[in-house]
Amino acid sequence: MTVDSGTTRELTLDGCRLRYREAGRGEPLLLLHGYPQSHLTWRHQIGSLAARRRVIAPDWPGWGASGRSRALGCEYDVEVARLGRLLDALGLDRVDLAGHDYGGFLGLGFVLGHPERIGRFAILNSRAHRTFPAPYYQLFGLLGILGRRPVLRELLARLPIGGMNRIALARYVRKDCFDHATLGHYLGWLDTREGRRWFAHYFAGYDVRPRPELDAGLSSIRCPTTVIWGDQDPATPFAIGEDLARRIPGATLVRIRGADHYVMEERPDEVTAALTTWLGETR
Repeated sequence: MTVDSGTTRELTLDGCRLRYREAGRGEPLLLLHGYPQSHLTWRHQIGSLAARRRVIAPDWPGWGASGRSRALGCEYDVEVARLGRLLDALGLDRVDLAGHDYGGFLGLGFVLGHPERIGRFAILNSRAHRTFPAPYYQLFGLLGILGRRPVLRELLARLPIGGMNRIALARYVRKDCFDHATLGHYLGWLDTREGRRWFAHYFAGYDVRPRPELDAGLSSIRCPTTVIWGDQDPATPFAIGEDLARRIPGATLVRIRGADHYVMEERPDEVTAALTTWLGETR
């Protein structure tokens, strides 16, 4: 496991402990991770990006080492609004924002809703303005159905969710995206009863259906935007990235050929280079 040279900090967000990694000085750059990860998904990028920026990489509430309160709402609009409150808690009026997977999904909603708070936007392998192909759509939809029904939610919390995720992600260990220690960091909390209950709570609020307002708003984005995409991702196909880059005015598309979903970990040097170029763009 490669570890950056930053500092671990904590704050309270919506009554819940939020753990984050901070490194560097300068204009703020916020890095948002995806499912089922933590700030460690950016471990290869943080050190390099911190040479020119104040980099902040949180464990989003409920994930990684942050708190898992079932009092937190996990509906999309609630989560997007929470991102604004995170900036407030950090004392930041405006940031550059890069988001992968779920982090990119939230980031897109925030860019559209609060353009004055975003200087630049980067999105990497995310469902974005669309959704997942089968069978991912059916799987996440089923988890939502189970999570929203109290009896089934308790049944879901009794399943070996951590082990099931380890099986699903084993191919990424074989691809050297991350090692077993890093995978354990991502999933260890799912081995606890409370962790599984929070997982069920999260999916009770998660809606797998497309968000039409995100699709409709792409042409209104005016900040420098880069779309970085591993083109062999079965969960968030390259066609999503192509559509984003085509419809967001002036967006740059960086195609990482042969890369899968966890592109920052599988091809770290190429992603770091793309983000460094993006940070130097002006419009």
